[in-house]
Amino acid sequence: MNLIIYIIVILHYFSNDEENKILGCKHYQRAIKFQASCCGKWFTCRFCHDAASDHEVDRKKTTRMMCMYCNTVQPAGQNCINCERCLAKYYCDKCKLWDNEPRKSIYHCDDCGICRIGKGLGEDYFHCKKCNACLAISLKDNHKCIERNLESNCPICGEYMFTSTSIVIFMPCGHCIHYKCHQEYIQTNYHCPTCFKSLANMNEYFRRIDTMLQQHKMPPEYENWHSYILCNDCEKRSYAKYHFLYHKCAYCSSYNTKVLKTYETSKSIPSITDTIALSTNTDENEHSSENANDASTSNDNNNNGQNSNNEATSTTTPNEN
Repeated sequence: MNLIIYIIVILHYFSNDEENKILGCKHYQRAIKFQASCCGKWFTCRFCHDAASDHEVDRKKTTRMMCMYCNTVQPAGQNCINCERCLAKYYCDKCKLWDNEPRKSIYHCDDCGICRIGKGLGEDYFHCKKCNACLAISLKDNHKCIERNLESNCPICGEYMFTSTSIVIFMPCGHCIHYKCHQEYIQTNYHCPTCFKSLANMNEYFRRIDTMLQQHKMPPEYENWHSYILCNDCEKRSYAKYHFLYHKCAYCSSYNTKVLKTYETSKSIPSITDTIALSTNTDENEHSSENANDASTSNDNNNNGQNSNNEATSTTTPNEN
């Protein structure tokens, strides 16, 4: 039974588009099958191998291929040594990658160690040494570097992004994520799933929260309660009046905050080494003049940082092989 299933899977992945005379598999257009160095079996591409096997193939160790035109087994290469036909428009001897898609541009990056989609380094992409990734050339002096940024899993789907064949984008905070995962994620969230910073300029949204909180007061029994909070946007700590959902940062006016501790004002305030500002959740100032001045000064100095959040995301070239 297992043998029958295996044969069905192999036939499926060795299939081609007979109607349009396109050889290859559902992953690649190519006129070759390669022999896996790990198990000695023949497959059209590494994805076909991995789907039908209980192990992954090291494609770079491939040494033998078979021409789909004349079925000649031979050393890996771009042209058949028997019928002399070109088996793929693009061939990388380092990655053992064949691709015969006429509208696709591919190049090999020695720093990445893999092939990527694009016209090439210096044309539409460049390699950032610190990020260790190929980025759009328009981002050469216009992106936030995070060391070995792509060498991580997508925070949504968990796929390793450095070798991912899906489009990867960089969020304003600098962290990366799959484009498709990002589009689904922002339907219900506005902060980075890695560092929790806001993904866009949220000032208008925060002003709406201000208006809502002015119209809906907390129950009287919570009047003397306050929360010690950490702002995910400016990374500063401050005090805010207690609320069931919303706590406003005293420095940048962001509601993208995390409650660290809640306490009654009548009780002693814990000793805190950071600069402390006591803010309300609305525009109404209910604090002492000293705390109000601290909050006002901090807001003037830091509000511009909140306004400068970049709503656009930048892209990196996907891995091809």
